[in-house]
Order: sequence, then C-alpha cells, then structure tokens
Amino acid sequence: MQALVIGGTRNLGPGIVQELVEKGFRVTVFHRGQTVASLPEGVERVLGDRRSEEDLKRAVGGRSFDLVVDTTLYTGPEGELAGRVLAERVGRYVMLSTGQVYLVREGLDRPFREEDYEGPVMADPGVGSADYGDWLYGVEKRAAEEALFAAGLPVTVLRLPMVNSERDHYSRMAAYWGRLRDGGPILVPAGPHLRLHHVYGGDVARCIGMLAGSEVGRGRAFNLSQDEGPEIEEFLEELARLAGRRLQLVRVARAELEAAGLLLDCSPFSGRWMSAVDNRRSKLELGMVYTPWRDYMAVIAKTLPDGARQDRRELELQYR
Repeated sequence: MQALVIGGTRNLGPGIVQELVEKGFRVTVFHRGQTVASLPEGVERVLGDRRSEEDLKRAVGGRSFDLVVDTTLYTGPEGELAGRVLAERVGRYVMLSTGQVYLVREGLDRPFREEDYEGPVMADPGVGSADYGDWLYGVEKRAAEEALFAAGLPVTVLRLPMVNSERDHYSRMAAYWGRLRDGGPILVPAGPHLRLHHVYGGDVARCIGMLAGSEVGRGRAFNLSQDEGPEIEEFLEELARLAGRRLQLVRVARAELEAAGLLLDCSPFSGRWMSAVDNRRSKLELGMVYTPWRDYMAVIAKTLPDGARQDRRELELQYR
C-alpha cells in the first residue's frame, strides 16, 4: 500500500507518518525541506513547494496512492491544484482542516456541529484589523475544502480545534511551562476566557490510521476534539502540578496586554479565535475514543524544555 503525506515534518506530521508505517504503508513525504524531522527508516522524502504544479507532479511521478494525507492545504487554489494532479490517482484523500471554518460563520452557538458549516459567512473585517488574519484563515480553509470536493476526490475532511502535541511548533504549552519553571507569575487577560476544547495530536494520527484501513467517511467531514473543556485556570493548575511549581496568575486588562504586544505570547490559550467543535459524529461513525486532557498533558509535559520565557514588559506589568 502506498501513501503520500503532504507536509509531514511539523507538529502532527511525524506522528501520522509513524502511524501509517505501522499500518504497513510505504510512505512518501512531500515537503519544503524547511523543518528537520526524524521519520521512520524507509520513508521517501521529496522536496518541493505544494503550490507548484511541477513540484507536485514530480512528487507523484507515475504512481497512484491508496491514501493521501494533506496536512498543509490552506487555500482554494491549492485545493484545485491537488485535484488536477491527483484526480484518478488516489483511493482516499484525507485533509486536515480547522474548526475556524465555523468561527467565520454568522450566528453559531458552541460547540459547532458539522451541519453548521452551511450558511452565511462573516463579512471581511478589513486588512489591518485585529481579526483579519484569523478571518482570512477560516475563509481560505473553507475554500480549500470546497475545492477538493468540487474536484471529485474521495475526500474525508478532519476539522480540528487547537492541537496539543509533543511537537507543537508554536510552543504554546511550552510557553506556559517555561514561565512556571522559571518561578514567575503568568499574565492572563482579566475577564472570561473560552473553555479549552482542544485535541491531542496522537488522537488525530490514530484517527487517520483508522481511516486508512476503512471505507467509512468518504465524502464526509468530521470534527475531532477531546471530550472535556476545562477552564484555563484548571488547565494551568494541572500544568503547574506537573511542573512542580505553585501557580501564580496576574490578571491584566486584555486591551493593556494587546497594547504592550504581549498577547498571545504571555498566554497562548487566551485567544478569541479558539473553536469548540462537537465530536459526536466522529465517535458514532468512526468509533473515535479521545484521550482525556490530563492524561495527554502528562505525556507532553515530559517533552517540554525548561527555560525562562518572560521579558521585561511582562515583568513591568507583574510587579508594577
């Protein structure tokens, strides 16, 4: 069995590749070569830009693939290109999408269901606005999904909230960990926070492994998410326990943190654009069972590096 992983060297990628190798696939990873990653022996690497038709055709060669896992599809034109190159050459196409496709919809209540995808999308907030980048990401991910379906590929879309993993290249848990281990307080915005409806990267890889050996879910989208939604204080108390430190929180007005340029560095889980997705379809149709958040945090914590993470501006706000 042949599998092509587009991306495959950051965050979720190595875990997905390992899962497929263990399932008996011969895996080709097509990536830009910008990230060093340890991959299993025998995995073929092809370097190139997925936005280049020439590069993607070179990665495919004359082959067909039983499975394509696309971890880096972000725009409609990229989806159209994948459709042109891979049409009739793939048995199953799994795209990693995002819960942000719901955040750009109008008038939805959390948690978002797959059925909530259809409907009016928020108006463009304007280049330079605080929300523009997040809005654009959600809108372009929607276009990418729709391009794959329009191309007639045998697509399964996995919509993910924020992913916690041992290889998170955004170092979000590591940012909190460094501050805890350094012994200093953690700055968080005052006022209510969104609950943390995240997902463990290992569960995403396991889901793809399940799909790889199944006919279930073709032409469907599935939300993947842990069952629980802890408050940020609960999450930080658990992380402090794992770090062997006492949690100290300093609450500062969100506007003040933003004006100082500290969000989201000082508290990566305090954003306004974190999705919360309903995971019932994935449990019912795919048989997914999700790792409890405390269990996977204990695993991730063993991989987090120590080190001070605060800068002068944080200290000024903490001790003023």
